[in-house]
This record gives sequence, structure tokens and C-alpha cells, in this order.
Amino acid sequence: MFRVLRTLGLALGLLGGAIAAQAPEFAQQYAQRLGGTVDELRRVVAAFEADAAASGRSRDAALDRLRGDGDALVARRGEAARHDIARLDALSAQQRSLAEAGGPLGRAVTVLRDPDLSLARATYEDYRPAIPTTADGLTAGFLGFLATWAGWRLVADLGRHLATGRRRRPTIERA
Repeated sequence: MFRVLRTLGLALGLLGGAIAAQAPEFAQQYAQRLGGTVDELRRVVAAFEADAAASGRSRDAALDRLRGDGDALVARRGEAARHDIARLDALSAQQRSLAEAGGPLGRAVTVLRDPDLSLARATYEDYRPAIPTTADGLTAGFLGFLATWAGWRLVADLGRHLATGRRRRPTIERA
């Protein structure tokens, strides 16, 4: 029975390693999607700024003018422009954090720490697993294997201890 548990632990460890090895690949695909989103938002914000300048207004003055307009459609477009500018700032900061992330798992940790949920969801929906061939992927896979295997060993050892402890209990004889 112990060999079966040991083999199961090894198999679970390998599965955990394979799953953990995908974290750097997911971070890579997220970073690519993030870059495309930032590029498109920069284009949209630059066009808005050009329109504001052409009408003799600063970006903030144009936003205030649109958002304060009595026409609901114009006010909503002003609010959408404000949201685009704020999102561009947030995603640009995240892009810088990813570029500065160090260590073998830095990018994956950076993505996990503060993801843009809509980008993470879209990345997950289009995600394609990859065989880890980078240092990041191999490190994550090894750590995932160790964590899963060690967790299984703890559970299996605890279960075995509880099972053998029940069998060894002395019975009290009554006189």
C-alpha cells in the first residue's frame, strides 16, 4: 500500500510541477496582451489630446468641458475619455513593473500581485500551455513539484500515523 501512495505522491508532484511551470508562460502571454492594450490606449489618448489642442484646450480642460456638457451623450464620451486616460496610466505603470521585475519568477509574481482583471481574463481565455524551456519555467515547475509532493507526503504520513495509531491502541480488559 505504501508503494501505491508513494507513486501517487510522485504523480501528483509531477502534475503540480507541470501546472506551476505554466505561470511564467501565462505572465509572458499577459505581458504581450498588456503591450497591445497600452499601444492602443496611447493611440486613443493621443487622438483625444490632438482634438483638444486643435480646439485650443488642454486635455484636462477638454475632459471637463465634455463631462460637464448637458447632452448625456457628450458627457458619457467625456467620462469614457477620462477612463481611458486613467487606464492607460495604470497599465503603463504595470508594464514598467513587469519590465523591472527581477528573479526567475518576478514577472509571474508581478502579474499575480496586481493583474488587470479584464486582461487576465482575456489572457486566460486565449491561453495556450507551453513546455517550459526557460529558467523561469523550469524553476516554477521544480517548485511546484516540490510543494505538491511535500504536501502529499504530509497528508499521507498523517493518514498513515492516524491509521496505525488506532490499530495499536491497547484495549482495556474488564475484570
